[in-house]
Amino acid sequence: QVQLVESGGGLVQAGGSLRLSCAASGRAASSYNMAWFRQAPGKEREFVAAITWSGGNTYYADSVKGRFTISRDNTKNTVTLQMNSLKPEDAAGYYCAADRKLIGSPTRTAALYDYWGQGTQVSVSS
Repeated sequence: QVQLVESGGGLVQAGGSLRLSCAASGRAASSYNMAWFRQAPGKEREFVAAITWSGGNTYYADSVKGRFTISRDNTKNTVTLQMNSLKPEDAAGYYCAADRKLIGSPTRTAALYDYWGQGTQVSVSS
């Protein structure tokens, strides 16, 4: 069993930056592909970024490419999402997810992730 706890959300002005962290418990967590998703009120949960278990490959939604950076530290079992040049449309609840299937590239489909955190809220003022 893996537990995920996000932190780092808050209110920021447009153009500002936030750094989200996801702390994973469980010995196997460092073996899992990990991802960040977000969900705004009235909208479906959408893929933001993902990283392979080794950290060697990263993937981004087109809407955040060039502004967000996902990284991980397997010695600390943490995954980080650095968000720069934030826009009002980035405002949402941000969720960390882990995929326990030890094969393939990270999926962009939320339903295929096995573990989820409780989320952290990001608000962006214009």
